[in-house]
Amino acid sequence: MIRFYFHPTPNPVKVALFLEEADLAYDAIPIDTSKGEQHTPAFRAINPNGKVPAIVNTEGPGGKEARIFDSTAILIYLAEKTGQFLGSPADRPELLSWLMFIASGLGPFSGQAVHFQFAAPEGLAYAVNRYRREAERHYRVLNDHLAGREFIVGDTYTIADISAWGWLDRASRVLKGEADPLAAFSNLKRWFQAIDARPAVARARAAGKDHEFKKVNDEETRRALFPSNYPTAA
Repeated sequence: MIRFYFHPTPNPVKVALFLEEADLAYDAIPIDTSKGEQHTPAFRAINPNGKVPAIVNTEGPGGKEARIFDSTAILIYLAEKTGQFLGSPADRPELLSWLMFIASGLGPFSGQAVHFQFAAPEGLAYAVNRYRREAERHYRVLNDHLAGREFIVGDTYTIADISAWGWLDRASRVLKGEADPLAAFSNLKRWFQAIDARPAVARARAAGKDHEFKKVNDEETRRALFPSNYPTAA
């Protein structure tokens, strides 16, 4: 059994997609990040960084529980554990390269583009331009790579596709104001639509839908999501 700690945001939904694709038994445990539940001692014992997603595998090495945090680490761990969505051994260098491209580039720059366009105070035009343009550049890199390709790595669906899908699913927020945010990236759009049509995607999106997460953006939410913006409590 996998205990899956999540909030319905891009990085956790990647893990939900893997769990559904691999048909793994899991218990979805909501962590309401707008209420600051990611900062509780109980959750920090699972992820010291206070972020979702995280999982606990109740059947880890030696039969002991194992914690894994960070979406990329979780995807690699689960793929290796199950032997699914890893591609061929010959594809391993490419797989790791694209996973790191997503983890260190596409994901963070998309996230910052969303932050500065939706959450930050007005008057930060430089930051908005910087992160949005870099997000677009990452889109172009992936778009060019996907020319004539069905999947990101090799000839099969892998955790690279699962990982990238999580953030491309939020393209309308990353490229705020665009009616069709992937229109300028035809290969990326084709690829995204193919992944998005997989039956497991609908199941991943439905994970935890019975839980009512906080949606009000008040002072509690801002302090919970962006604690480093505030002075450290004495």
